[in-house]
Amino acid sequence: MKLSGDFMKPKILGHIDVLINNAGGAFGENYKETTVENWNADLALNLTSHYMLTRLVLPEMVERGLGVVTNISSVNGIQALGNPAYSAAKAGLISFTQTVATEYGPKGIRCNVVLPGTVETPVWKHRVEARPDVFEKVKSWYPVGRVGRPEDIAAAVAFLSADEAGFVNGASLAVDGGLTAGSFKMIKDMIGK
Repeated sequence: MKLSGDFMKPKILGHIDVLINNAGGAFGENYKETTVENWNADLALNLTSHYMLTRLVLPEMVERGLGVVTNISSVNGIQALGNPAYSAAKAGLISFTQTVATEYGPKGIRCNVVLPGTVETPVWKHRVEARPDVFEKVKSWYPVGRVGRPEDIAAAVAFLSADEAGFVNGASLAVDGGLTAGSFKMIKDMIGK
């Protein structure tokens, strides 16, 4: 679905029950490559845009006494996995989510954050072009033996948006195939068994 309009005029959006903030991308692969310009670009795309859209929909949600905001962060927000500006923004998004959850929960608005691991999407195109076997290599990090698919993330977002998740607020849900739980491959590589 494509949505366009003047987002500074919230009424153009109509009645919004659920906001999914899913903007994302990274501009600096490592600290050495991170410039002030791409640092600021990462923060704008991965944190400020979420704030701006949330700010636009909250007044109507408060008026109606209900609404759900789900932010898409990353496992990079809780672990050092490269892309320092992206990771800093995604960590900030976790804190932002908790702020909205605690300030607006009493007004009937829930806010949660999903932390995807590696998901096979076009965002990885530059890595696949440089190394066609990248997903084959990366999947060994994941206890479930594969990288994520967009539908894995969509299922988590659908759950968090549903009435069945009515008591879930301020949660950080890792949808990462067990990556943040630990890596037996890493242990096997270290001890050789």
